[in-house]
Amino acid sequence: MYNTQQIIDAITKQGMLPLYFNADEQVSIEILRALYKAGVRVMEFTNRGEEALYNFKKLIEVKNIEMPDAIIGIGTIKNLHQAKTYLDAGAAFLVSAGYEGDVAAYCTKHDIFYGPGCMTPTEIQAAENAGVKFVKLFPGNMLGPEFMSSIKDIFPKMVFMPTGGVDTTKESIEGWYKSGVSAVGMGSKLVSKKLMEAKDYAGIEKIAKEVLDLIKAIRN
Repeated sequence: MYNTQQIIDAITKQGMLPLYFNADEQVSIEILRALYKAGVRVMEFTNRGEEALYNFKKLIEVKNIEMPDAIIGIGTIKNLHQAKTYLDAGAAFLVSAGYEGDVAAYCTKHDIFYGPGCMTPTEIQAAENAGVKFVKLFPGNMLGPEFMSSIKDIFPKMVFMPTGGVDTTKESIEGWYKSGVSAVGMGSKLVSKKLMEAKDYAGIEKIAKEVLDLIKAIRN
């Protein structure tokens, strides 16, 4: 089991956290393989449909056999029951769209990574006071890099990652990095509905690799 700092280090080293959901078991597995082939080692599956838990368990099975160094977490966790269910299913970390105090308390106590979605300084402060060390700025497209620039000095020890509206372009990613984030969360801009429906796994792999290379270049 990974502790909080190990997950923070893995996400920040990668510089990007891909997230996706697909109701189809095989499509979910093939996307995982495509991301892994691109060089992605940390990824988030989202708890967004009835099939989510079943498919997540299948992803963990494939990961354990084919890619033991991959780290798979679960997103869209709304309560402690969901958190415990997915941790039992093999989730390495938890992410949510909003801040949930019960989940934060449980994860802090057991040294499990929890990245809550926060949109205001009040929410970030509540997360920090609960022992959370990593915050997902969500929705990123509503907040923008200017928001990050204006709050980073207030929370110097917090690690930030925007999700929602982060594009695959140099302009978008560089704007966020210049504002002070440590990684970017990427969903539909990276693993698009169009690519999933076409089962274009080579396309997903290509875009993911391009984004990883772009982040490396921006950081250097």
